[in-house]
Amino acid sequence: MSNGILVFIEHRDGVVSKTSLEAIAAAQSLGSQLQQQVSAVILGAEPDGMAQQIAAYDLTKIVSASNPKLASYTPDGYTDAVEKVVRQLDPQLVIMSHTYLVRDFGPKLAARFGKSLISDCIRAQVADASITFTRRIFLGKLDADVVSDGAAPVFATFQSGAYRPDQAAKGSGAAVEKQEVEVGEIRMSPEAPFQEVKQAVDLSKAEIIVAIGRGIKSKDNIALAEKLAAALGGDIAASRPICDAEWLPIDRQIGSSGQTVAPKLYIALGISGAIQHLVGMKNAGTIVAINKDPEAPIFDIADYGIVGDLFEAVPVLTEEIRKIKGLS
Repeated sequence: MSNGILVFIEHRDGVVSKTSLEAIAAAQSLGSQLQQQVSAVILGAEPDGMAQQIAAYDLTKIVSASNPKLASYTPDGYTDAVEKVVRQLDPQLVIMSHTYLVRDFGPKLAARFGKSLISDCIRAQVADASITFTRRIFLGKLDADVVSDGAAPVFATFQSGAYRPDQAAKGSGAAVEKQEVEVGEIRMSPEAPFQEVKQAVDLSKAEIIVAIGRGIKSKDNIALAEKLAAALGGDIAASRPICDAEWLPIDRQIGSSGQTVAPKLYIALGISGAIQHLVGMKNAGTIVAINKDPEAPIFDIADYGIVGDLFEAVPVLTEEIRKIKGLS
């Protein structure tokens, strides 16, 4: 009889990744619905210290799986190690974050069990002990519900931002179970990890963001959004097409290929709401959208929406904010 939920914990440079905390939150949510306990596995040459980083979360136990071959990520090493732990614990579900690393070894891991990987999920619901995973298809234009056959183990990954790191519940201190795992032949020699260019602007710390999309029409019109941002005391940002056109620098880009933000207030001007953009901002506290297309996907997640011409709405909004703040 399979039992429990196992979360794969990703890390880099000795620090547990934020997306792994999101995976813990996803697993805890499913665990409460299925009334099953949640455990975690972390890999490395000496992963015990990193295991202690997540011991504060509400987990049954953390398997600290070690082997010198796991000092650097390789698909061969990680697949072998996680397979050993999954066969030992026999979980009902294996939950992972949908990162580049997991996208590399996750399908291979699932194939070892004759299973498919239900990938890039945005939510999961339990009804009558059956789990329905929802994932976006056709560039985010449709949601597809996927129901597994129920045979354990079920492998699933969750999109970054589907759950917030602060949704991961803390506990009284999970037990860390040290385990040396056998790893077979490693057929590749990993190079140094990819290093992202340091952002000149860190929008992740901004409390108010005014973001622009194609609806701004021209570079000259950006001043309209900048005046609104100045009135609010916020930062200016953009969707990818704006940065691709070099109307704003790349470090102002929000989305899957830009920065991920969660400000208190996010105002989207002329942004349709493609999934690549939504994953970067959907966890904002309050989302306000202005778009002339009533069917724009951005309205699906907006708390407040104005269906209209941003060139008419934004100057009025800016002036009213200036009046309230005594700037006019």
